[in-house]
Amino acid sequence: MTATGTFGLSSEARNLQWLLGNLVEEVPGVHSVAVVSSDGLLLLSSDPDIQNNGSGNASGNGSGNKGASAPAAAPAPPRGDGPRGSTADLATIVSGIGSLTIGAARLMDGGGVKQTMVAMDEGSVFVMSISDGSLLGVHAEPDCDMSVVAYHMALFVGRAGHVLTPELRSELAKSMEGVR
Repeated sequence: MTATGTFGLSSEARNLQWLLGNLVEEVPGVHSVAVVSSDGLLLLSSDPDIQNNGSGNASGNGSGNKGASAPAAAPAPPRGDGPRGSTADLATIVSGIGSLTIGAARLMDGGGVKQTMVAMDEGSVFVMSISDGSLLGVHAEPDCDMSVVAYHMALFVGRAGHVLTPELRSELAKSMEGVR
């Protein structure tokens, strides 16, 4: 996570961005992370392209690079139009999964949805509710340790839940306007 994506933000917003960056950098197998508001707006992103210049075009290798000392990988093949696999897509998916599971819980009289996990052949998506109705979404490798991912997500939610005030949500949404 580079500092250029945090210029002009309050200390609370910078702290949340730092926590989000740590989630990607410290948890093995995590590719990208997004925080989405209850109305589906992207509030925070682990995608440096989105944070730094408002572009939704990911480099193709995700945010999963864990250090600069790793050998350089071959360039990723072109992905076509749009930010396929980027945090912008993750935000859309998280919002949709959140709406679907909340609706299902209402139909089943199941109470509030705490977390959702989708396991696929080539990846996993985790969605966890934040106290204000926002959602934390994580895209990870299929063989990641799900309990470790869920634990670190719960830590983020615990730290972010009380800080994510309406004022901070508004500030974060405005900072992400270049993405939309």
